[in-house]
Amino acid sequence: MIDAAGLYRTVRLIRRFEERAIELVHDGTIVGGIHPYLGQEAIAAGTCAALRPDDVITSTHRGHGHVLAKGADPARTLAELTGRATGLNKGRGGSMHAADFSLGILGANAIVGAAMPIATGAAWAARRAGLDRVAVTYFGDGAVSQGVVLETMNLAALWRVPVVFVCENNGFATTTRFEDAVAGTVTGRAAAFDIPASTVDGSDPEAVLAGTARAVARARAGDGPSLVECVAYRFDAHHTWEHAARPRYRTDEEVSAGMTRDPVEIQGARIPADVRARIDAEIEALLDEAVRFACESPFPDVAGALDHLYADGLRARAGVS
Repeated sequence: MIDAAGLYRTVRLIRRFEERAIELVHDGTIVGGIHPYLGQEAIAAGTCAALRPDDVITSTHRGHGHVLAKGADPARTLAELTGRATGLNKGRGGSMHAADFSLGILGANAIVGAAMPIATGAAWAARRAGLDRVAVTYFGDGAVSQGVVLETMNLAALWRVPVVFVCENNGFATTTRFEDAVAGTVTGRAAAFDIPASTVDGSDPEAVLAGTARAVARARAGDGPSLVECVAYRFDAHHTWEHAARPRYRTDEEVSAGMTRDPVEIQGARIPADVRARIDAEIEALLDEAVRFACESPFPDVAGALDHLYADGLRARAGVS
């Protein structure tokens, strides 16, 4: 686990990374746009602070914060967003599919709810191998009624899998309000499978850390899965296309009110001003270099466009002709 200054550094890094990435979307360097994580930084920072380096995560379409909090290099992450050969996945994954197996980042996933069975399978495999590794998987409030989410919870509970389900409830599934689309509650889904569940302040990094740490300890001890619902507010667009299209599903006054609970300010108030200023300066320098690295990196060679498309080096099982 990390201290107050370490948590601040993570939320500040995510915030400024996302703001820099949005700038690169607007100037055309990042093609296709991104799903900004602004306002939810405390969730990634707090959950990943509860993990060991060998623990694993799976992420969502809004995954930059998770990837950075788990230790991914900001320069290589930004290179991935810009489609460069030096990116985490050589420019082939982009914003919604970043992965780094060496850091336990098993991948972001653009399909709603689809990362949950992957993390649960990884956690089950680790337990079968005699390891006490834990998996954390993220999903949004828009995924809570997906069949694969409920099926995964069922199996995880039956098999006592060491996985922590983290619901990032930011109040909206794209432009649909949570209360207009979801009957019951997020924690009620877990209760149906006898999975312990709690709701924490998803704008407070230390509250998220405390809630996640309990769930991780339970999983590591062999007591099975838990669910942590982190309630926060998405400050920016669902996707940067909104910056141009400007759909009217919430008022400016509502957004302003939601932004009063700012994870960066909440955690920043817990450390001395000089420490905060030093961290801010270090992050600006780090991201200056990340932008330079990404923009100066080459694009993948088109001659290799089909590389990695098909599996190779596979051998048939014994007895298969």
